[in-house]
Amino acid sequence: MAQPATSAALPDDPVPLALATAPVPEYGTGSLADLLPTLAAGQGVPGLTAAIPELTPADRNCVFLVDGLGWEQIRDHPDEAPYLFSLLSGSRGGTGRPITVGFPATTAASLASVGTGLAPGRHGLPGYTVRNPETGELMNQLRWKPHTDPQRWQPHPTVFHLADRAGVHTAQVSSPVFEHTPLTRIALSGGTFHGRLGGEERMDLAAQQLAEGDRSLVYTYYSEVDGMGHRYGVDSDAWRGQLMYVDRLAQRLAEQLPPRAALYITADHGMIDIPFDEESRIDFDEDWELRAGVALLGGEGRARHVYAVPGAEADVLAVWSEVLGDRFWVASRAEAIAAGWFGPEVDERVVGRIGDVVAAACDDVVITASEREPHESAMNGMHGSMTPAEQLVPLLEVRS
Repeated sequence: MAQPATSAALPDDPVPLALATAPVPEYGTGSLADLLPTLAAGQGVPGLTAAIPELTPADRNCVFLVDGLGWEQIRDHPDEAPYLFSLLSGSRGGTGRPITVGFPATTAASLASVGTGLAPGRHGLPGYTVRNPETGELMNQLRWKPHTDPQRWQPHPTVFHLADRAGVHTAQVSSPVFEHTPLTRIALSGGTFHGRLGGEERMDLAAQQLAEGDRSLVYTYYSEVDGMGHRYGVDSDAWRGQLMYVDRLAQRLAEQLPPRAALYITADHGMIDIPFDEESRIDFDEDWELRAGVALLGGEGRARHVYAVPGAEADVLAVWSEVLGDRFWVASRAEAIAAGWFGPEVDERVVGRIGDVVAAACDDVVITASEREPHESAMNGMHGSMTPAEQLVPLLEVRS
């Protein structure tokens, strides 16, 4: 008598995503970490390599980083961002292509990649929250809590420091609240920090600083596109209003460029809206299967670091792969490192910060934690993974 088919053989069972299908960032040729080394190498700063071959050197370089403004968001909103949209065809040195931010596509990791010129596996900020191997605690790398010695956590010099030592006039123009933060210290310091509250003031001062030296490297930043996306979503009026404002800021800065200058407008990640339903939001705190054997849940909703109870690593990987594997790329720590998710190299001090299991969303889905992370779990817009909406950012260029 024929035996009934097991559940594993049912034709409609979900098929786990192959790790080889994950679109690994373009580390070394077209990632956010390659931008400042390319610009500074073109200014004659020793020890750096021009990794993005499409970019032409300039004596004066300015990077305007808009938090949360992905390539797809500009492409899909030509009416709200006519100036930025007009520059898309010339992105990445006239190729009309975006660059990638790195994994995870999150602010702490990306800003560290920008400032150090290193991928997350080298600079050591591989997520929103990660385990500190020395204490066993989760560390929030954006808010720097609990406090950890910044120089021990990220010991590599920033590109700004290297440029300043080489005689390049170097400056950062941002909100004054960021001047003394540990993240600024380890990722964006070197030269002079100038704090300005208003966006227009930042653009004007960035242009002035760019003109201060025969060789200049200036960085300026705006955060509220990301803020409105998290609160209200990237399809909201509030978000569209911020996009319109940033469009005007970018044009204001571009129109003030001094001679021999290049302006690059980019971002630290894109964003997608996640529906508020059980299919799209999987609550870790209410899912006994996903919690089994897990000591700490790190990362964020679309890029999770999962730290297992000692001895339970294989079981946690098996369960997460079975439950989530058709919607997330689910990898062991060794698999994620070998696949190059965090860059071609991972420093020894960084290995233990990466989860025993790493889960990166492929679909429009997140793993929330309603009790552990009530604020993050309530957000509309999310980011972190390797999908084009999150991973691709512009490298818009204006030259004087």
